[in-house]
Amino acid sequence: MAKKSNKINRERKIGKQNIEKKTLINPKHKNTMWTIIILLILVVFFIVNNTRPVPEQGPLPPNFTPVAPQTNNNWLIIKKEKVNGK
Repeated sequence: MAKKSNKINRERKIGKQNIEKKTLINPKHKNTMWTIIILLILVVFFIVNNTRPVPEQGPLPPNFTPVAPQTNNNWLIIKKEKVNGK
């Protein structure tokens, strides 16, 4: 016996008919929505990052000799020379 195909429930396409797909977001506003979502995520990360307590500085490694920062006193000499008229 040959099987009968159930053609009664099948939709018939006549010509070029496009089936309209319903989208969740209007394509006109799709880029705006993504921009807003990304900006909100960035703001949340910024707030979380800046509200956390800063961990205290730990101990220095062994055999570490701190070096004093070098200061540039040339601007003081130049300023004194201008005041004194030299």
